[in-house]
Amino acid sequence: MTIHRSRRAKGFTLMEMLLVLGIIALLVGMGTFMMVDVLGDAEEGKVKGDIQTLKAQLIRYKTKGGLYPTTEQGLEALVTKPSDGPQPRSYKSLMQKEALYDPWGNVYQYRRPGKQNPEEYDIFSMGKDGQEGTEDDIGNW
Repeated sequence: MTIHRSRRAKGFTLMEMLLVLGIIALLVGMGTFMMVDVLGDAEEGKVKGDIQTLKAQLIRYKTKGGLYPTTEQGLEALVTKPSDGPQPRSYKSLMQKEALYDPWGNVYQYRRPGKQNPEEYDIFSMGKDGQEGTEDDIGNW
């Protein structure tokens, strides 16, 4: 008595492989699309945190020196002692120069008195586009 067994090839068919690769490509594409939003949110969060740090350092500057830096002296006054304009009565460098840059490589902007905060000052990032007055600006207002 002879027994005939069907020999089925072990492995995957071309269709099965294409289906699996298609699903993997779809998942990678969705993940990449979602990561763009996460990275944008992270940069915005960093800017907001940096602005809070700059505000705290400006309060320290005023407490020690008796006044806020002028618009011309800018945030650079937190790094090096101003050479012009009203001088603080006491000075100590409060930050590293690298802290004055936003995640896009632009210098944080400082204005005293501010347009948004006329009683004090404005600190803001011009956002990803590097242009002041556009909708991606992030500031202390």
